[in-house]
Amino acid sequence: MHRPGGPPTLRLQRRSFPIPAPPPPKRHPYDQWAPDARALDLVGDKWTLLIVRDLAGGPRRFVELQRVLPGISTEQLRSRLNRMVADGLLTRKRYREVPPRVDYELTERARDLLPVVGALSRWGYRWAWGPPRPGERVDVGAILRASTGVPVDPSMRGTLEVAVTGPSGEDEELHCCLTADGGSLFYAERDRPTADATIRGDRGAWVEALGPEPSSAGLDIRGDGALARALLEHLTGVSSSVAAVA
Repeated sequence: MHRPGGPPTLRLQRRSFPIPAPPPPKRHPYDQWAPDARALDLVGDKWTLLIVRDLAGGPRRFVELQRVLPGISTEQLRSRLNRMVADGLLTRKRYREVPPRVDYELTERARDLLPVVGALSRWGYRWAWGPPRPGERVDVGAILRASTGVPVDPSMRGTLEVAVTGPSGEDEELHCCLTADGGSLFYAERDRPTADATIRGDRGAWVEALGPEPSSAGLDIRGDGALARALLEHLTGVSSSVAAVA
């Protein structure tokens, strides 16, 4: 309102963001006083552990999670994220941007699940692994993220820089680092100029290297070949032939 003879009153417009509804009650709780049943009440739903896996490298936006989780609908993902926030597995951070930006990040409670995801991955390598099936999406990053938190030999130390290239060998679909330190393995999606070894290859070469009968013949490996060999073997639990290139 403007008063005669006085300065005009400025009216500030606030952008409102919809508050998500609380998640519905669990449809099928296990109703057992047992620690494993209590754990599965929290993480036994479809997609939950894969979301934990795909946040291993740090916070992601909603659209980024959609990109790395093929087969999940927008509503399914929104519902699952709301449930995980309510259960104390994720934090949600909103930014005042246009369009609105929301980041999801693992809590300490959820990060404690990463070794569980890694152990499940190792079990899958042993008992359920095989070549890609028709219609399956090949995501090398998903395999690498699942390794985060898995114990490694304490003597293994160093950083391996990994790149998944396009068919031309130049465009990169993924660029990340695996660091072995203090008996654990850590995943990060960022450059590491001081990496001890680098491995580059297209998707087909990585399928060969991480498949049931691994062969690294199609990968370009430079630097510390022993570290590269050890980390590749650790990912699959199977020895593979790795040749270092000076």
